[in-house]
Amino acid sequence: MKVAWSYVALGNLIEANKYISSENPEAARKVINDIYEAGNKIKEFPEKGRIVPEIRRKNIREVFCFEYRIIYRIESKRIFVLTVCHMKQLLKKNDI
Repeated sequence: MKVAWSYVALGNLIEANKYISSENPEAARKVINDIYEAGNKIKEFPEKGRIVPEIRRKNIREVFCFEYRIIYRIESKRIFVLTVCHMKQLLKKNDI
């Protein structure tokens, strides 16, 4: 099974990188790399993540990395990362 990232998820990573880099560029690299690696590891155990409370669908789950939610959909042949958002942000329905 492969992992694919949506444009929304990648855009959110870029925005997070900009925000964190303004204070600490090295920390930004670590956070973004770790989030990306955590997202790609989902394929090993896709159902390990919890069901997203706002959505309540068995195939839409999330894992956490630092203070970020990695929200993904389990499909028949791939894991599709829908969005990445900070835990303090409200989940936007149009990102799902």
